[in-house]
Amino acid sequence: MSTAAEPFRREHQNVENADVIVIGGGPAGLAAALELKARGVARVMILDREPALGGAIRHCLHSPFGMREFGRVYFGPAYAQRLQRQAQDAGVDIRTGHSVVELGQDGTLLVTSALGVKTLKARRIVLATGAREKPRSVRLLPGDRPVGVITTGTLQSYVAFHGIMPFRRPLVIGSELVSFSALLTCLTHSARPVAMIEPEPYPLARSPFRWFPRLVGVPFHCGAAVTDIRGRGRVEEADIRLADGRILTVQCDGILLTGRFTPEAALLNASPMDVAAGSAGPLTDQDGRMANPLFFAGGNVLRAVETGGWAFREGRRVGAAVADDLAREPCNAPALPVTFTDPLKLVVPAILRPGGLERPAFRDFQLRFTRRVQGRLSLHLGGTEVWSKTGLWLPERRVLVPIPRAAFAASQVVFYFRETN
Repeated sequence: MSTAAEPFRREHQNVENADVIVIGGGPAGLAAALELKARGVARVMILDREPALGGAIRHCLHSPFGMREFGRVYFGPAYAQRLQRQAQDAGVDIRTGHSVVELGQDGTLLVTSALGVKTLKARRIVLATGAREKPRSVRLLPGDRPVGVITTGTLQSYVAFHGIMPFRRPLVIGSELVSFSALLTCLTHSARPVAMIEPEPYPLARSPFRWFPRLVGVPFHCGAAVTDIRGRGRVEEADIRLADGRILTVQCDGILLTGRFTPEAALLNASPMDVAAGSAGPLTDQDGRMANPLFFAGGNVLRAVETGGWAFREGRRVGAAVADDLAREPCNAPALPVTFTDPLKLVVPAILRPGGLERPAFRDFQLRFTRRVQGRLSLHLGGTEVWSKTGLWLPERRVLVPIPRAAFAASQVVFYFRETN
């Protein structure tokens, strides 16, 4: 069966070319584009489906952003605006309102916008599409399906772009850093959460954030889960199973789902590109290069989720790597997988390539754990242990392990974990 897009795929009619196309205009994508221009790459383009650049930080009505990049503190929207101005001043070809719907293995992109469907092609592609929170459908929450069950991103979009607070007495689910940002957004916009709950037996964010709910008088329950949501037109009440087994019923007009981020990697799912085990993001090597050497990736699409500042710095390093890579033929060296055992959740980079760049984008492995554990983490190259550390490891906390030079010549690269009492 033929489709309207087939002529574009088959013949690439009216193809527009660039040296590098960056997909995603958040901190990582903008940093990559800025670094590419700073290193003399002539034709750098950013594609973003939103009407303005900045990604999720556009609706983060809080600080701090930009301290390490600009030496001053910005709120999210102001930080996004400064990054966009820098990209404009640097001569980046910015195309907002453009959605990429297909990745071609030869560096072509099928793109839709208000102007129609178009094919773009570049010598290198950088994927920087960020991450998103898991919605209700993925979390498998029980109960009715009334209006008022939303994520933090939706809440902040309502507030920042429309001046609307969608509820007054929400129940907040989650205790990651973004959860406390959502709580603050509620309190500063005339909404008072009836409670905050975390399914794990401990808060996921670091102190002092975990103390914040009680300081502002919001009940905070760990080891608690929603067992029912009720409401005719919109949310009216919810049942919470507490850690001791008791059921607590709260009257509320909304459910605010926070955290549980996942990479925004839908483009990979609709293409032959490889996805990394555990992270659900693109499979990349030490240079940020994907399995197809024309494609690179950086920022929160690699692993959810890091701060805007971390994503910016990572995007800059990936941009530098792409600039260096343009000066040579694409690297087609065989990739060595980096494997790991439970309770590790992910490792970035997930593959290593000999013959990579002299200045790799990633000098450390980034690891995450799935749960709170005590024990010994170790790195083995070809069956020999080369690094280890013992301690208490918490879920969703960044763990950095230097990438040894010997790893690129090893027959195996494996992370092991031995749990202790």
